[in-house]
Amino acid sequence: MPLYESIFIARQDVSAAQVDSLADGFEKIITDNSGSVELREYWGLRTLAYRIKKNRKGHYVLFNLDAPSEAIQEMERNMSLNEDIFRFMTVRLESLRGDASPIMQGKGDRDRDRADRGNKRDKNEEVSSIELSENMEAEPVMGDSESADLNDSHDEKETEQ
Repeated sequence: MPLYESIFIARQDVSAAQVDSLADGFEKIITDNSGSVELREYWGLRTLAYRIKKNRKGHYVLFNLDAPSEAIQEMERNMSLNEDIFRFMTVRLESLRGDASPIMQGKGDRDRDRADRGNKRDKNEEVSSIELSENMEAEPVMGDSESADLNDSHDEKETEQ
């Protein structure tokens, strides 16, 4: 049977549980038409690159399918009729990906990047505190006699006026 990769985007105001039930319904359509779902990934609520039908975010779901074309056509027909789904795309593949999709692989990288960011902030704070202490050392400190001289000259200017 041909191999397909299908993704759909559901509206942002639909809950994750409802998106899961939608995906279950599409999976049932595929299995009823003698196909199989090799992989199903929920990518979560993601920001869209541009507004689509007044939505700025959407729930993404990916399927890797091994099914006949009739099953795919029926699934796409149901997706187009469902008002909670505003975009979908199905592509025929030569072979299915064995591991997780790049989107799911990137989620681990994001956690690692966040940890790196925390370290950079700590380093920046250390550098700024060192610069502050160097600046404080560079400023001349006035003794009591110098500050008294400045006050005396200020008092003399006031009396002249």
